[in-house]
Amino acid sequence: MIHAEGVAEITDTTFDEEVLGAALPVLVEFTADWCGPCRQLAPVLSAIAAEEAGRIKVVQLDVDANPGITSRYAVLSMPTLMVFRDGEPVKSMVGARPKRRLLQELDDVLAAV
Repeated sequence: MIHAEGVAEITDTTFDEEVLGAALPVLVEFTADWCGPCRQLAPVLSAIAAEEAGRIKVVQLDVDANPGITSRYAVLSMPTLMVFRDGEPVKSMVGARPKRRLLQELDDVLAAV
């Protein structure tokens, strides 16, 4: 898996506790080793994880190793970014994007924290 520095890796086993049970909103990147755009997104996620540490939790899930969660949320394209708040998915975005655009898309989520 392409690991973004400062971003926790979660699994089918830890998903419910780490994501659904989190106090903060959680940005989950559904990723895979073979995904080129996922590599482009890794430094963006690392930067957001560091800069917004008190407002949003950023984690990664390898779709190949964790088919249960991937199919639970009907994730078909990589990277898919999903935001969860209070155990519910509140936003979904597909594809890599620059940091500035991703932060704009997360504005409403970050503003509510």
